[in-house]
Amino acid sequence: MYKDLKNKKIIITGSATGIGKSVTARLCAFGAKVAALDINKDKGSETVFNAIEYGGDIKFFEIDVKDEISVKNSIETSTNWLGGIDVLIHIAGILEGADMEINNFPEEIWDKVVDVNLRGSFLVTKYVSKIMIKQNSGVIILTSSPAGVHGGSSSYAYGSSKGGVHGLSLVLEQNLSKYGIRVNDVLPGSVKTPLKIKNVKDTYKKNDRVSVNEKIDELVEPDDVAKIYTFLASSEASLIKGSIRTQ
Repeated sequence: MYKDLKNKKIIITGSATGIGKSVTARLCAFGAKVAALDINKDKGSETVFNAIEYGGDIKFFEIDVKDEISVKNSIETSTNWLGGIDVLIHIAGILEGADMEINNFPEEIWDKVVDVNLRGSFLVTKYVSKIMIKQNSGVIILTSSPAGVHGGSSSYAYGSSKGGVHGLSLVLEQNLSKYGIRVNDVLPGSVKTPLKIKNVKDTYKKNDRVSVNEKIDELVEPDDVAKIYTFLASSEASLIKGSIRTQ
């Protein structure tokens, strides 16, 4: 399965925890050469160490996706190490501001979430696309959310930022296809990541019909969602267009 992933050059952001960590491990298992990018150096290095133990061809690169200089440098150095880039999987993101009313929503939280989620998606794509356009090929996989497309987010900032990422992916798909670049965005549902677990705890109310632990147990495992990213990174997904929504 996915034999074409062997030696494929892949950049993954948000690789330190959650979905990104699972995607990184799965792609390494299929023989891809992976540049693992994250702001969390300790957790990111741990992900890389575990992958190397199982024979993964992988290296960690620190990145702050909201900072253009950091993004430029990280993409350049990781691409040089990879020897090119076939696939970008951009997962890095944050969730803050849960259960805050719009009339009291702090501007600093709004700016922080939008900077990381939307600006970060723009900056990472900007520098990766420069390379892919020159080589006339590539795959870009962004991460939005049902919360930003269908509503229902516990955070105005998170829902808005992820809606923006979804919109960005649609415009990218339209404009990059002429360069042989496929663009998809994945809309993960309720996944058992550190961000979502914290969100469940933050929004839990004592009169809820189920306990907080039961709510956490209902979340989808990151590895199940990682299977979708892995498929999209392969040539078997070459005919897939647009967005993919998960449970």
